[in-house]
Amino acid sequence: MNDLCTVILAAGQGTRMRSKLPKVLHPVAGLPMIAHVIEACRPFQAKRTLAIVGHQADRVKQALAGEAIEFVAQPEQRGTAHALLQTREALAGFDGDLLVVSGDTPLLTSQTLDGVLRAHRDTRALATVLTAELPDPTGYGRVIRSATGGLLRIVEELEAAPQERRIREINAGVYCFAAHALFEALQAIRPSAVKGELYLPDAIALLRDRDGGVQAHRILDPDEVRGINTRAELAEIHRLLWRKAARRLLAEGVTLLDPERAYIGPLVRIGPDSILYPNVILEGQTVIGEGTTIYSGCRIRNSTIGDDSVILDGCIIQESQIGDGCQVGPYAHLRPEARLRQHAKVGNFVEVKKSVVGEGSKVPHLSYIGDTTIGKRVNVGAGTITCNYDGFTKHRTVIEDDVFVGSDVILVAPVSIGRGAIIAAGSTITEDVPPDALAFGRARQTNKSGAAEVFRSKHRKG
Repeated sequence: MNDLCTVILAAGQGTRMRSKLPKVLHPVAGLPMIAHVIEACRPFQAKRTLAIVGHQADRVKQALAGEAIEFVAQPEQRGTAHALLQTREALAGFDGDLLVVSGDTPLLTSQTLDGVLRAHRDTRALATVLTAELPDPTGYGRVIRSATGGLLRIVEELEAAPQERRIREINAGVYCFAAHALFEALQAIRPSAVKGELYLPDAIALLRDRDGGVQAHRILDPDEVRGINTRAELAEIHRLLWRKAARRLLAEGVTLLDPERAYIGPLVRIGPDSILYPNVILEGQTVIGEGTTIYSGCRIRNSTIGDDSVILDGCIIQESQIGDGCQVGPYAHLRPEARLRQHAKVGNFVEVKKSVVGEGSKVPHLSYIGDTTIGKRVNVGAGTITCNYDGFTKHRTVIEDDVFVGSDVILVAPVSIGRGAIIAAGSTITEDVPPDALAFGRARQTNKSGAAEVFRSKHRKG
């Protein structure tokens, strides 16, 4: 839709959150609040997307650095109409439709936005506002309609008369405007008598009697337009998103042993016949294949797990790739850029960082593998450490196919272990080991007969 631009309102401080973090950056189901809104807008492929930033603008820009978003500053926050006025120069010459959304509505869906756009374009309106009917409309602007049901205006709660406050249809904060008409109306808006702010909903009354007019598009699910202003509302939105994801996955053939304790983000994808035990957290763009089982207490973020793998209890997996038929855990930590090829095993209390564990290889327990490439069918004994950092630079360790590494081995990088080599337990390896060699790197053992009793006698006398 190259005749569409999107504007996301993200300048507010969110004082009721009582936080140093900008409101739109508070995490919701593993993503910043505003990221959910961006995802809802993404399918429309708008010509341009602008985010209006103010409070801690640099922090918001940094968080959205990977997005194709232009930032417009609103240094002084004087209301939503004032915010949109800041985009006038950036949008000079644009004569299409302007979709305006709030950065604090993470439940908003693409389907709802599509409905607003279609209604706006089908009727060729100058302005279309999304509305909802709430059992308790407290805190929201009320939609005032004519006797025939037409949209007259929107009144903010602080300025509403008692009879107007009883209205349950509210302004959901999502608009579609004809850009050429919007900026003329914005300049005519006068400050609120109560708060002195310039309210965007006031543009509705100003555009109502012009050719094209205005209209309201009511949403059926009012939960979708719920904003977040307090920590309590943040917790409730988390709960609603998790429940929505659980319902979707159950319908797609995933087993959730306790859906109420499945904490799954909206971008997560899981294949059928996979099983999730209670208290699993899946965040970001995590993808899990078919027939995989994830046990309790695991947190997985922005990672890919293949088919028929098993992730045992208490694992942390971040920005990693796990192949088919792998086993991880319990209590393993896969840090960013960990790569497990098919049928690899990483066991309890193992940490893997920026490393490849080859097909059929095993790191069963109590090891640190950093900046390492492990080939196929390698066995790494308990307590093995790859020393990758010399205090200044990271160095790599290479372990080729069919190597056996005994327990309590220290591999001091940079070092290579050739194919089929054996490293004796307790060795410190500082030089390359040739293929099929047997490497010892430990001090020679000395036994002194009777010395233990002499040692004990001295302590008893003392």
